Amino acid sequence: MNDFWTALPVGFFLSFTLGPVFFVLLETSITKGIRSAIFFNLGVILADIVFIILAYFSTSQLLNKIKDDPSWLAFGGVLLASYGCISFIQTVKERKKEPQQNSTEPINKTNYLAQVLKGFFLNLINIGVLLFWLGIILLVAPKLEMNSVRITTFFITVLSVYFLIDLVKIAIAKQLKHKLTPTRIFNIKQVVNTFLFICGLVLIFQGFFPEEKEKLQSVIEEIRIEKK
Repeated sequence: MNDFWTALPVGFFLSFTLGPVFFVLLETSITKGIRSAIFFNLGVILADIVFIILAYFSTSQLLNKIKDDPSWLAFGGVLLASYGCISFIQTVKERKKEPQQNSTEPINKTNYLAQVLKGFFLNLINIGVLLFWLGIILLVAPKLEMNSVRITTFFITVLSVYFLIDLVKIAIAKQLKHKLTPTRIFNIKQVVNTFLFICGLVLIFQGFFPEEKEKLQSVIEEIRIEKK
């Protein structure tokens, strides 16, 4: 039972992390419906499972490798920025071809599969997610006595809490559907795509200029200390 209470805040924090997946999940619920958003979220969780398994068997060695080689961040940033840029252009083309398309039109199983793959790969290319799970494993595994059953229970609880909270977010976002015009939906999509592109640029910057990142963090810490 203690493992459950330990996992609960981790799942809650993960669900409200303001990353690319958070905004795409809300955008998907608003523009494509609850079912599409749920399938998208399943893809995200599938990628998380892959990361957790990878982190569990790699632990500190992989963590140190990524930290010592910032090019991993740059690589993830290129993928994320490319995704945002391509999605931005594709959205513009789709609007020009089908300006009167009904956004409430139901989608088929192939589209659901596409949403799963979209969520999976969008989460998979974010190296920061892998670092997050590596950090969590390094933190909680010793406290769980390196017991595989307890560790498995812990992560099942984290992902379950994460998924349930996301269902609430999806339902709330869906309520905004009737207030959105095609133009507003288009703008929401483009804001999300722009956000993804900017996130990618930030990762690229961190990958190519790791020293500048450390200097910036030092300045922020100094400002915090002065305020205290």
